[in-house]
Amino acid sequence: MPPDVPRPGHRAERARAAIIGRMTLSLRFKWVRALAGAVCLSIVSTSAVASALERFQAFLTSTQAGRSGFDQKVRDRNGKVLQDSKGTLAFARPGRFRWAYEKPYAQLIVGDGNRVWVYDQDLKQVTVRRIGEALTSTPAALLAGNNEALRAFTLSEGGVRDGLAWLHAVPKDKEGGFEMVRIGLGVAGPEVMELADTFGNLTVLRLRNFERNPNLDSG
Repeated sequence: MPPDVPRPGHRAERARAAIIGRMTLSLRFKWVRALAGAVCLSIVSTSAVASALERFQAFLTSTQAGRSGFDQKVRDRNGKVLQDSKGTLAFARPGRFRWAYEKPYAQLIVGDGNRVWVYDQDLKQVTVRRIGEALTSTPAALLAGNNEALRAFTLSEGGVRDGLAWLHAVPKDKEGGFEMVRIGLGVAGPEVMELADTFGNLTVLRLRNFERNPNLDSG
């Protein structure tokens, strides 16, 4: 057989080499594409995580008052629902707020900037505290408090979950009854608050129809 005509065995070897080459190229392409996707995901996640503090600061700067409905569930460490409640809240910084639980038990929490009243309708009982004692190291300080109240927390980025950038707020005073507050922030501001208490319970509060800077009656 002339030397310039490929032998059948030679053709088979070249075919196998070509197949292996294509498989290797395909695997390399998939690996590069996966790596590029991972890098893009990392960049997106890092950007979203980095925006949590920025979103919260923007919310504080642009929002002097707010009003919203809320749904609240309390679960134990095993995920069992201990309480399912609803209500409304309104606040005007610094320190003025009205937090009203409608179901299953009526309770009203009101702050006027100096004192906080907690009224339990069923017990016909009112508890009054100075607002500095009541707000500092409590979740209400994160929405209605001033800069001094915010300094009672250690704030950090909490990552991205459910399309929200999460802010972690750990109280410096451990006598407030909870270990951490997590705030899920959308583009417009807070949408969810999660409170982990010292007994292993988790309170999840979801805001409904939040209004920014409404005209609130100071009374």
